[in-house]
Amino acid sequence: MSKLTVDKATENATPVTTTSKMAPTRQTGAFALMDSLKRHGVRHIFGYPGGAILPIYDEVYRAEARGDVQHILVRHEQGASHAADGYARATGKVGVCFATSGPGATNLVTGIATAHMDSIPMVVVTGQVPRPAIGSDAFQETDIYGITLPIVKHSYVVRHAKDMALIVAEAFHIASTGRPGPVLIDVPKDVGLEEFDYVPVEPGTVKLSGYRPTVKGNPRQIDQALNLIGQANCPLLYVGGGAISAGAHAEVLELAEHFQIPVTTTLMGKGAFDTHHPLSVGMLGMHGTAYANFAVSECDLLIAVGARFDDRVTGKLDEFASHAKVIHLDIDPAEVGKNRAPQVPIVGDVRQVLIDMLRRCQKLGLSGKPDRTTGWLKRIDRWRSDYPLVVPQYEDSLSPQEAIVELGRQAPNAYYTTDVGQHQMWAAQFLKNGPRRWMSSSGLGTMGYGMPAAMGVKVALPDEEAICVAGDASILMNIQELATLAQYNIKVKTVIINNGWQGMVRQWQQTFFGERYSASNMEAGMPDFVMLANAFGVKGMVVRSREELQGAIAEMLAHDGPVLMDVHVRKDENCYPMIAPGKNNAQMAGLPEPPQSEAAADLISCPSCGAENQVTNKFCPECGTKL
Repeated sequence: MSKLTVDKATENATPVTTTSKMAPTRQTGAFALMDSLKRHGVRHIFGYPGGAILPIYDEVYRAEARGDVQHILVRHEQGASHAADGYARATGKVGVCFATSGPGATNLVTGIATAHMDSIPMVVVTGQVPRPAIGSDAFQETDIYGITLPIVKHSYVVRHAKDMALIVAEAFHIASTGRPGPVLIDVPKDVGLEEFDYVPVEPGTVKLSGYRPTVKGNPRQIDQALNLIGQANCPLLYVGGGAISAGAHAEVLELAEHFQIPVTTTLMGKGAFDTHHPLSVGMLGMHGTAYANFAVSECDLLIAVGARFDDRVTGKLDEFASHAKVIHLDIDPAEVGKNRAPQVPIVGDVRQVLIDMLRRCQKLGLSGKPDRTTGWLKRIDRWRSDYPLVVPQYEDSLSPQEAIVELGRQAPNAYYTTDVGQHQMWAAQFLKNGPRRWMSSSGLGTMGYGMPAAMGVKVALPDEEAICVAGDASILMNIQELATLAQYNIKVKTVIINNGWQGMVRQWQQTFFGERYSASNMEAGMPDFVMLANAFGVKGMVVRSREELQGAIAEMLAHDGPVLMDVHVRKDENCYPMIAPGKNNAQMAGLPEPPQSEAAADLISCPSCGAENQVTNKFCPECGTKL
């Protein structure tokens, strides 16, 4: 969405009809902000105070005393933005964070950019120096409005307290509709103190001219898409985070089953389709499953649902799905055709478009033809059998994959967050999550995201298990949030996959830079994580062997409080499969050797998960255990 100036944004809003029966009351801008947040359903705010935002924090004090809101005091503003992000991803609601001017505001930038890249609805409130001081290089003054212009969906500087309620209502509307994203509200200190005759603006009562996201797909294009699906012999559904934002899980399942179409998901799309379903081929892309990458390389029709053809998915773009026609469904017209020109572009809300497609199928009597894709599905099953995800076992060390598989086995329904690196990719490969139960910084790749994001999840959903899978390097980026977990007894469980390296950096240096390990070894300065956790008032645990793993995870999950568990794993394990830069999806490194003989009819049971496997399988395709 193009940026509007603040004054134009409010002037262009159509007249607002409020549902409030309140007569105007004399209130401050800070009160108007907190009351408007309450009316928009905000019950939790993550933030850190400072001079310019103190008038607002004075109202936070009163709002907490009334029981209207809980403020979570983080230890760094970046933690506040990631916590608001995790809160939003887990619930689908708008996450809210506060910070003061200057360094407080700039400390939010990484979290705002993370939310922007992954299309996460957030409202970010920053304090600003008083209006007369703006532009004078006053103490702790930064132009956070200008700094964040490329990484927000929209932004405001509140020039007059009387505009506060309308701006908040607009911000929530913009953040949560169309393609979601972060919205910034910058509040000068004197605006927070300014009194005026306050009348609330109720949620859902604003309309912005020039901002009308397309919801319904074009009927003619929907018919064209159905025609291509009906003709395809080797179709593939490629599902991204837009399907999760739209809540389109049931519709993706119905379309896949109706036409017997296999489904692959992006890192952002994990959970949009049940990984246990026979039509699932898991994640595609740089560290996706071999069978997903082979499928996208060989399909004759690619149906992109809420996905944006990013470089970590496509590999060498001009060879991505080179045999396929493309149908692209997305809420954002800027994404359709940006990287790959589709034969059938459909702009609209993903869920609504799929509903209309399924209704059109019923109206036209377009029944699925399972026999059309039978050969294609058998071909994918063969790839699945020949090139499964592998869980290696070593005599002298614990593999990171073993740790993640055991974690997923004991906590299959948890909400998982991750940091960024090898552990992130192994978690994406082996954890099987439901809708909104997977949260990871996918577009920006932000180290330090996982633990504060899990904090946001647990605050939003206190009765659910929230687990962060972190690396020993990335956990140190926001380790101070252990103090927040301890203060509020936020029962996040954090599992560090500790290999003593910046693991993904080491893997790339080994593979592409002649084993010149520049600034990637972390062992020399690594703390004792158990002692560090205990110093913060959090239970610390350590696992050094396979024999300790199962019992330690059970103990961690049973503990009634936050836990930091340090799992020491093999130091030189690489994450495979891997698509090297400049290669296409079929050119993967690190694939297991396929069996030499044809698959036999005899079956054996996997000793770990019980799944039935052909006797020629070396590894179980379901859980990766060596057979």
